[in-house]
Amino acid sequence: MVTELGNSPLYTKVEIALAADIATAVLPRGSQLPSEKSLIERFDVSRTTVRKAIDNLVARGLVEIRRGKGTFVTEPKLNQELNKLSGFVEDMVALGRHPTARLLDKRPMPATKEVAQHLGVTLGAQVYRIERVRLADGVAMSFDETYLPLDIGEKIASNDLEAEPIFDLLENKYELPLFEAQYQLEAATANEHVAQALGIEVGSPIFLIERTSYTEGHRPIDYEKLYYRGDLIRFSTRLSRRTRMRT
Repeated sequence: MVTELGNSPLYTKVEIALAADIATAVLPRGSQLPSEKSLIERFDVSRTTVRKAIDNLVARGLVEIRRGKGTFVTEPKLNQELNKLSGFVEDMVALGRHPTARLLDKRPMPATKEVAQHLGVTLGAQVYRIERVRLADGVAMSFDETYLPLDIGEKIASNDLEAEPIFDLLENKYELPLFEAQYQLEAATANEHVAQALGIEVGSPIFLIERTSYTEGHRPIDYEKLYYRGDLIRFSTRLSRRTRMRT
């Protein structure tokens, strides 16, 4: 039971108690909060008080409401540096997380104008598309669309894509070293397809990274559209000051 002290309303007491449970891992990251009924009984307060406390925790970014599922403790944002060409597995291992993948689809398809431009093929030429969800410690972090030239894609697709990273396959199995990549990052919102893959609401904030990776001879070998959950990751880089012209 919580009691009102001074001018502090009851919902503040509930909020503080739940925030303390989160801070001490009584409620671990990613875990579901007890039901509304359980919280009412625990704190001996009204439903309105519990809901106000939860609203405040949502506003603080400590919990999130997943429609039809319940209220969950939010995952802390991962900080990923954009200063080198690396794959998801390498990035997550560097952050101390366990990376896994879930294959959704793999198939040949005609190149759209966008894909043709990035892979250097003609419009409508057959390319290979692979769709995967990438997870860190079992939590879906990104939905990846990977486009490859048809011959390379067919080779890559013959492997276990839930266990073997595409970058590793390109470089170590098929001897196609990756030398550089062109990145483009923008803020976006999840459409129905992306939202379903990541288990989030349509319209949720995401980062969209378009990355074209090049092998020898500046040959584009891998074009990706990477949709990262905006609530779970942030990107950082280090910039040097441009040399100023002196007159």
